[in-house]
Amino acid sequence: MPGVPPTRFVYLGPESTFAEQALLTIPAAERGIRTPARSVPEALEAVRAGDADSALVPWENSVGGAVGVTLDELVDGDPLVITREVVIPVEFVLAARSTTALADVRSIAAHPQASTQCRGWLRAYAPDATVVDVLSNGAAAAGVAAGDFDAAICAPIAIQRFGLLRLADKIADHPDAATRFVLLSRPGTPPDPTGNDLTSLAVWISHDRVGALLAVLTELAVRGVNLTRIESRPTGERLGRYVFFLDCTGHVAEARVGEALQGLRRICAGVRFLGSYPRAGMPGAAPERPVPPPAGLSDPDYTDAAAWLGRLRRGELS
Repeated sequence: MPGVPPTRFVYLGPESTFAEQALLTIPAAERGIRTPARSVPEALEAVRAGDADSALVPWENSVGGAVGVTLDELVDGDPLVITREVVIPVEFVLAARSTTALADVRSIAAHPQASTQCRGWLRAYAPDATVVDVLSNGAAAAGVAAGDFDAAICAPIAIQRFGLLRLADKIADHPDAATRFVLLSRPGTPPDPTGNDLTSLAVWISHDRVGALLAVLTELAVRGVNLTRIESRPTGERLGRYVFFLDCTGHVAEARVGEALQGLRRICAGVRFLGSYPRAGMPGAAPERPVPPPAGLSDPDYTDAAAWLGRLRRGELS
């Protein structure tokens, strides 16, 4: 659009990693300015400082679990909110500068997490190769392009970027592994409900209250709000003090989710809203069908009940 500056995106770098691959699935990012950051804190600080409009960072991996640094960074500093999520398959490849027999590969560059997820394949097909730890998947590919290593375990995006050849495809031990990324921005009006949304929260429970965590779950359950994920992280205050990260079905604009948030606000020591956003699925997979709320918990049901209560308070008992 003429006269409108491009959106500025920052992502966990360096280039040619799964983070950049995930970012490029967002149409606005293809047209926008994309800048790699050296760390998750650096990426989020760029958004908080106004140097970027949005940051894409990893949230969780189906093999390695939650990305602790992302969770920790979201409970400190100025609030940021999730505006969308991106889920991509973790499909590692083995790449080299030229066609090479696997038996001739003597050194393989890989990020430690990548080599861990490909341990079984390496044992079976490259048992004599030395795996050299590098800082990222992109650095592994760059090292091979420079002639420092025979091959690299990297993301598919790095092959074309560095002019490499694919020696082996889909070498991860978990073929269905996936990483979930989130796009974070400064607070604003959440995206409109789609009928298949998630709401993310960070909650601090009241530690002097018996059954405090159960009370949190009850606020969601009695309103038909399904909890899809819960993760605890230490607050750093002292042992036994945690903040809980929740992913729930539904959108803050929906009555049942709104009432659940009000309930959490009443009973928790603290609540930080992390966003309501469309739910994403694996590329190529059939989209998950949204589960309708139980009987009596739809928005029209809440509207009808509120109207009925209003009539009672006005003395209209019919």
